[in-house]
Amino acid sequence: MAEFTEVESGKRSDRPQLAKAIAACNKRKAKLVITKLDRLSRNVHFISGLMERKVDFVACDMPSASAFMINIYAAVAQEERRMISERTMAWRRPGRVE
Repeated sequence: MAEFTEVESGKRSDRPQLAKAIAACNKRKAKLVITKLDRLSRNVHFISGLMERKVDFVACDMPSASAFMINIYAAVAQEERRMISERTMAWRRPGRVE
């Protein structure tokens, strides 16, 4: 049907390519296919918002996941994002030991 590549960070909620992909799916009554849930977003609120808006999507890394499982994995991805940020900030601190 169509392919969209988002260059914005999954941390952001203003994602123009994602908005276009969702609009195209809605127009064609198609399912949004993403490679991995954490590539869609690492934010529970964002993902649950898509689900609340009835955006029909599937993550290829877990194609049979229920809504409950998606929320759990979204929470894990969000925590992973927090830990990555924490490690990055620690690495950038002056006086760090290598």
